[in-house]
Amino acid sequence: MNLKQAQYVKTIAECGSITAAAKKLFVSQPSLSQMLRQLEQETGLPIFDRSTSPMRLTYAGEKYLHAAERILAANAELESQLREIRQEHAGRLRLGISITRAMQVMPLVLPVFQQQYPNVTLDLTEKGSANLEELLRVGNIDLALAALESTSPSLAYELIEKETIGILAGRDTAVVRQYAPGTPLPLEAVRNEDFVYLTKGHSARITQDKLFRRFGLTPNVVLETDSLEVGRRVALEAGCCMILPSIYFDDYCCQRRGAFYPLKDYENHRHLYACYRKDEFVPRYIRDFIQITTQVLAKQQQELT
Repeated sequence: MNLKQAQYVKTIAECGSITAAAKKLFVSQPSLSQMLRQLEQETGLPIFDRSTSPMRLTYAGEKYLHAAERILAANAELESQLREIRQEHAGRLRLGISITRAMQVMPLVLPVFQQQYPNVTLDLTEKGSANLEELLRVGNIDLALAALESTSPSLAYELIEKETIGILAGRDTAVVRQYAPGTPLPLEAVRNEDFVYLTKGHSARITQDKLFRRFGLTPNVVLETDSLEVGRRVALEAGCCMILPSIYFDDYCCQRRGAFYPLKDYENHRHLYACYRKDEFVPRYIRDFIQITTQVLAKQQQELT
């Protein structure tokens, strides 16, 4: 059964005669009669009882029409979906983001985005920033929100939020007893502190490793974790330090009497970017997702300051 056959049988059943159906379909009566004869030859069964007026479906015809209506309905639904996709109101957004950033971004951005694009499916991949850049390059995700340096020639980068890198210190560390929170400090100031590390693949770990190599430091590591949240809690409660962006120093850190110290004489080049492949078409809903995220985070930053 093809779509034309399905539509023709449905119209004949509705009109009750080939003549009336041909007029409604804007085809000649002989061509419609020929189509029906060919169809009945293919099925080996009569579709209509021609001895009645109006023509009635046979039992086989009823089964055929039922299947035809399902096919026509499925085709109509597909056409509607494709039309939505062509108009960029529907589709799928494969988003890559770190778990910690997802906790910050998704509760704020998703309600706004869903209201604007209810027919866009969001597939979330939660990985470290360095891993997301590779997933984007090989085409496993469409968009990455990641803390990166904008260096890959195959990717486009749109700045979402600038990050200040510093030292999170627990209340029992020597640096907290010696310096007021918010004091810009060189890395040497925490040379003798215990550290919590993020595993490789996280943006903060990449920055940290570069800094430690530059200053020839090899701190004592009490824990290496893939979770920034676990790292924060351990650093605050166990009297350790941790390298991370200032955005993760929040009310929870203050309640635990932790302190954040921006790194002195250090210019950070890894900021939160929306990244996508230059050789890929970027639908409207992806462009709007980037805009919504930028606006929401900017508003959040204004409220905090």
